[in-house]
Amino acid sequence: MLGNILITGGASGLGRATALAVAKEGGRPLVIDVNEPDGDVDHVRADLADRGQAERAVRELAERAGGLDGVVTAAGIDACGRLEDIQAADWERVIAVNLLGTASVIRAALPYLRESGGKVVTVASTLGVRAVSDATAYCAAKFGVVGFTRALAAELAGQVGVTLLIPGGMHTNFFEGREEKYRPGPDAKLNQPEDVAAAIVFALGRPEGCEVRELVVCASTETSWP
Repeated sequence: MLGNILITGGASGLGRATALAVAKEGGRPLVIDVNEPDGDVDHVRADLADRGQAERAVRELAERAGGLDGVVTAAGIDACGRLEDIQAADWERVIAVNLLGTASVIRAALPYLRESGGKVVTVASTLGVRAVSDATAYCAAKFGVVGFTRALAAELAGQVGVTLLIPGGMHTNFFEGREEKYRPGPDAKLNQPEDVAAAIVFALGRPEGCEVRELVVCASTETSWP
């Protein structure tokens, strides 16, 4: 039994797929998203770029559910383009949501996770270990998530399980609204978010004392890995 699993970005993409997978396995998904999720799922709308909103959302859902057994930080945004061409506010918002929002949510959830001996799964990216042009904001944020998670695992060893997920591209709406040159080509091989969500559920479901430290999940022909 997975218990109460808080999922950021749970209204769409990998977050939504994770919420569905958690429910299928008998867990209770608790969603934080700036958008309203589909269906009957416990949720709070919040902008993770705002630390106060993020912290309040975590506390509200945790108290409503009677505690937390896991956290999955799947929320993420991007701002493609060369550094000098991206508005500073847009660039900084990518860092605020992807990296600082991840830290804010986990920080607020820690009292509940320590009590339950729960688990955290952070969502980085293959672009958190390999840098490419026109992705300075996203790479900076996801490289940060990688370092943050590895340090967190050392900090919480024996108290809260910590898993770093490094996914490749997926068939989600993440690429919508981009210029064509920043979208996967018609022949790109991408994973289904449901398949990546299954890896998250696997990590969350390991017995006490057994932890998956890091997972790389990508299509077999993923161009950004290795």
